[in-house]
Amino acid sequence: MKYKKHVFICNNQKPAPKKSCGEVHGNELVDAFKAALAERGLLKEMRAQRTGCLDACAFGPALVVYPEGTYYGNVQLSDVAEIVDSHLVNNQPVERLKLDF
Repeated sequence: MKYKKHVFICNNQKPAPKKSCGEVHGNELVDAFKAALAERGLLKEMRAQRTGCLDACAFGPALVVYPEGTYYGNVQLSDVAEIVDSHLVNNQPVERLKLDF
């Protein structure tokens, strides 16, 4: 595996009135994760990217971290640093944001 951690952030767009991660701020989350990884010098070992629907739009904006397969919901821009530091760097998922399906 090339990356130690891989973050897939939903930026799916659905027509109103359906909720969609892309409409909430999915694209901004992608940019924020990429910036946070770059600031910490982690871009060679971790990757963040946009993805289509994760089937969690009701809990969005949603993302999933691999290889663990940990889903997060209702992620705000203010949560990015915590997820990077806690989960991506220190392998401690952010319990308050985890989605358990």
